[in-house]
Amino acid sequence: MRTITLIKGDGIGPEITDAVIKIINASGIAIDWDIQKAGADIIETEGSPLPKRVIDSVKKNKVALKSPVTTPIGKGFRSVNVQLRKELDLYANLRPCYNLPNIKTRYDKVDIVVVRENTEDLYAGIERQIDENTAESIKRITRGASERIAKFAFDYAVNNNRKEVCVVTKANICKLSDGLFLESARKIASLYPQIAFREILVDNCCMQLVQNPNQFDVLLLPNLYGDIVSDLCAGLVGGLGIAQGANIGTDYAVFEPVHGSAPDIAGQDKANPTAMLMSAIEMLNYIGENEAAQKIKLALFETLNAGIKTADLGGSASCSTFTQAIIDRLAILTKV
Repeated sequence: MRTITLIKGDGIGPEITDAVIKIINASGIAIDWDIQKAGADIIETEGSPLPKRVIDSVKKNKVALKSPVTTPIGKGFRSVNVQLRKELDLYANLRPCYNLPNIKTRYDKVDIVVVRENTEDLYAGIERQIDENTAESIKRITRGASERIAKFAFDYAVNNNRKEVCVVTKANICKLSDGLFLESARKIASLYPQIAFREILVDNCCMQLVQNPNQFDVLLLPNLYGDIVSDLCAGLVGGLGIAQGANIGTDYAVFEPVHGSAPDIAGQDKANPTAMLMSAIEMLNYIGENEAAQKIKLALFETLNAGIKTADLGGSASCSTFTQAIIDRLAILTKV
């Protein structure tokens, strides 16, 4: 039996986590969940939103499924997500964005994969107060990290039958930092002649995405641009409520939805577990449970096609109703 770290988070985190675990259990997969609490709710008792025991659990089990975690604003705590990525060297943020059935969007047949460098850029947190009126942040880009994420993007393209990798920078302005990222991408691209390679500036990329998103396949970006553009891409296909994410390193992987913890609706049975479920599907594929992942995905799609959706997707189903509908369809698929 595979042991996987389960980080329930806070806000709606426990609700959507419980929903997804019920669905996974209904698929027949046997997983031993190593449950770890993290987030704002445990600061008072443990002094940190991300205690060392959580990191140790992921290091032991290699794979984690994580729900949204609140990082207190203005209280000196570093983002839980950023800290996890740093501690575990989860250098690749993977965000597949594609249309789901029966969810109204402006565009059809969108199928974009965002590959975001996850460890440096402005997210390295190198800041200083120069004087009372001036602060600065250092944008750090290294050749090693840039080549590593570029190789990840091209390997992903090869392994998943993608046709093109498009690198996104602002190298016309940030000539040294973004220039180094672009140079690194060009170098790696030369090793993959079977994959088309394109370059675009981030402002033009954003404009092109909202005009014709179907032209893009795999997008390769530094950390900050990747954060922004991946949310833009999620908006093209229905919003953060359906957007899955994965943070992958050489030794560890953490799968999580990219939306927040929504404490305003916590405990009201209103949360949408789709993004959490989509992240779990990615996790199941990652650990080799491809058949179960496909059945769960099909059950989700059949549920959406039947018009059973939570309020954020234009429906009226509660979290528990939506979850049970997926389980009912999964039961039929599992018998077939």
